[in-house]
Amino acid sequence: MDFPNCTEGVFATGKCYESLETTKLPPSKILLTLTLSALAVLTTFFNCLVITAIVVTRKLHHPANYLICSLAVTDLLVAVLVMPFSIIYIQKESWVMGQVVCTIWLSVDITCCTCSILHLAAIAIDRYRAITDAVEYSRKRTGARAGAMIAVVWLLSILISLPPLLWRYYSGDAEQQDQCIIIHHHMAFTLYSTLGAFYIPLLLILILYYKIYRAAQTLYMRREASRASRHSCMTNGSMIPSSYPAGEDDNDGGPRSPEPVSPPEKSFSEPSTEEPPRERVRVSVKAFQCKSRRHESRSESRRSQFYQGPRISGSRERRAASTLGLIIGAFVICWLPFFVKEVIVNTCGACSTSMEMADFLTWLGYLNSLINPLIYTIFNEDFKKAFQRLVRCSHYL
Repeated sequence: MDFPNCTEGVFATGKCYESLETTKLPPSKILLTLTLSALAVLTTFFNCLVITAIVVTRKLHHPANYLICSLAVTDLLVAVLVMPFSIIYIQKESWVMGQVVCTIWLSVDITCCTCSILHLAAIAIDRYRAITDAVEYSRKRTGARAGAMIAVVWLLSILISLPPLLWRYYSGDAEQQDQCIIIHHHMAFTLYSTLGAFYIPLLLILILYYKIYRAAQTLYMRREASRASRHSCMTNGSMIPSSYPAGEDDNDGGPRSPEPVSPPEKSFSEPSTEEPPRERVRVSVKAFQCKSRRHESRSESRRSQFYQGPRISGSRERRAASTLGLIIGAFVICWLPFFVKEVIVNTCGACSTSMEMADFLTWLGYLNSLINPLIYTIFNEDFKKAFQRLVRCSHYL
């Protein structure tokens, strides 16, 4: 921040104080700067946590998690290389870092945000193949294949972001020293950048996740049908021998014929040295009834497990639907308003938005980089355990 020169004399002190007062930021600007800085710090922390968990946890070394790790790296670049410069730009209300830094910042901004969106589409493709062609895709789902998908995502991001940057350089917009924006003078550049960076990936994500939900619903229905058929076979008695195989102990097996009580067995309630035959028969009948009751209780517990099948699968279906809803909802809420604004402003000559609205919509898109590491890991038990271990280890550092 540049301060005025206050060494002109004692008679210029009043003017100097007035200049110092004008350089002070209003409380609303200070609060906005602190809020945006907190968002940048949280985005950095959560993405670093995801990257560290995948790197140090062997159980998370899976090709599907490589895509999530690459997404976290991309969002980390947004938090470290894009958000701080945007905070300074908003605070100063003009670009004060030169056009070279402006060009680099715009390049990283457009490329990383586009790459983050395309990563979501790549993860949707990977999940769709994994659930619709599980057996065949499990053999093809290798680390090299995940690396190839990541390379393709970055290449597409560069190809999408490069033409607007070149147009800004050759059209003379870079000569505006106090601004760091890209103005689309032609509708073709607007359609090219918005379709490639958002609308086509959005359409792909919506179609794929709808098919994933339908495939998961079909899979759950098949499992329920198989559970119902097994339950009907068990109640009819055709699966009882396979459910209770011979050779197991009494805790796992079914009812057996009552074993005779040995003659040396005595009763502690009667003084006689040998039980009468009627008493031995009575004891054996009681033993048979106890074993029958145990067998019935085990059968009832197994039946209850079969009855719980549809209810469990229904809860899983609801959880899967809620997860997909969060993924799609967060992506649409964060990025759709920004790209709608881009299309309207750059295709309608009489349409414009205020600087405050443009900054709000831009940071709403940046917020997706904070939400991604939460949504894509919080529903995974392996990630939860890895996070807990990392947090516990941090107390001993």
